[in-house]
Amino acid sequence: MLHEPSHQRSLPVREDMMISKKDKEILRKLGAQIADIAALPIHKEKAVLWTRLNDLNGVRPMVWINEIPWHEMNVDDELTLQCEHQWARNLEDKLRKTIYQWNHMPGDMVVNPYIDCPLIIHNSSFGITEDVDVVKTDGDNSVVSRHFNIQIQEPEDIEKIKLPKITYDKEKTDDTYQVMCDIFDGIIPVKKVGRSHIWFTPWDFLVRWWGVQESMMDLIMRPDMVHQAVEKMVDAWMHELDQYVEQNLLSLDCNNTRVGSGGYGYITDLPGKDYDPDHVKPHNMWGCSNAQIFSEVSPDMHWEFAIEHDLRWLSRWGHTYYGCCEPLDKKVHLLRKIPNLRKISVSPWCDTERAIHDIQNDYVISRKPNPAIFAGSNWSEKKAKADLTSFMEKTERQCHVELIMKDISTVNYKPQRLWEWEKIAMRVAEEFSR
Repeated sequence: MLHEPSHQRSLPVREDMMISKKDKEILRKLGAQIADIAALPIHKEKAVLWTRLNDLNGVRPMVWINEIPWHEMNVDDELTLQCEHQWARNLEDKLRKTIYQWNHMPGDMVVNPYIDCPLIIHNSSFGITEDVDVVKTDGDNSVVSRHFNIQIQEPEDIEKIKLPKITYDKEKTDDTYQVMCDIFDGIIPVKKVGRSHIWFTPWDFLVRWWGVQESMMDLIMRPDMVHQAVEKMVDAWMHELDQYVEQNLLSLDCNNTRVGSGGYGYITDLPGKDYDPDHVKPHNMWGCSNAQIFSEVSPDMHWEFAIEHDLRWLSRWGHTYYGCCEPLDKKVHLLRKIPNLRKISVSPWCDTERAIHDIQNDYVISRKPNPAIFAGSNWSEKKAKADLTSFMEKTERQCHVELIMKDISTVNYKPQRLWEWEKIAMRVAEEFSR
């Protein structure tokens, strides 16, 4: 995600990266495991399958799992961190989770033959951070209940939204890169990676500052104010993107990068003919948008207060993805107006038959099975298979489908449920091969 509205990050302070010999050895061993996994030929095969899916020439449904409740997943200390330096622990955590997912629930995941070193970029964000009261049912779970305290009440409050400033810390990035190269020398390459995908979603932010009931009422009561606020948000994102381009901070996402709320971005059309490998531009990449709070908003209002504003942004990208949790089955005719649209989210709250009928085989159906199946006291493999099979049967093998299990708040502290779901989903995917 491009921003996290719950907080702002200060510009990183350059520090001496003194990593102990013990921490280096731990990371080297994990790096060696990643290298061994990445060397398997299956990753190239999976990349071809993802490419064919996104080219609308799919062989079978593709399967991927993300947004995992990692605090419930540790088995036999596979995720227990051993490093001492905080930076090393953060990297260790990422490596252990990749290995864990590959071992237990890979689906159609693809593992890179390198360790990425993200460019260190500071974003001043939008001038407002959420003011929120939080209630937790599980102290270890990052999924919480929020009550938003209103910060946008009158038209003049829109001026609180500021244009973000992007600052690239080259020295800190180079320091980190050199440390990583030293750690993984002779084990696995290290690659600098910039901003590879941008989660563009103005309404996810506005509703946190405006309030749910208040913003929805103002669609009717104060529509001009709503238009003004959305335009200000789009302006801010466009200004931000221009800075990424000017400072050459973008990296391709037509690879095993998550696109929108769906799966990987492998596709033949990107990066395209107008591509400079030394300077990636938006038209070489995927764009996305959604308006999750518009679940019960009419199609006409969804267009007027969201999609129509988004077009300025979406038109800049090579291909686009639309949607997340909001049901879009009644709005496909509007989504068809989005330039270069390639994937549409079909959430558990859609009328699936209507969504399939209206999407047909013109786009990738990014199907999100309901993660509530993991939360109850009784886990049913039979029900999990029936849910997946029922959806796929409705496609009559004519549609291009990715099965993306996400938004998993809990597995009731039984990680094996997710492992079993992956195996079921892969069997169903094979059953519906063309």
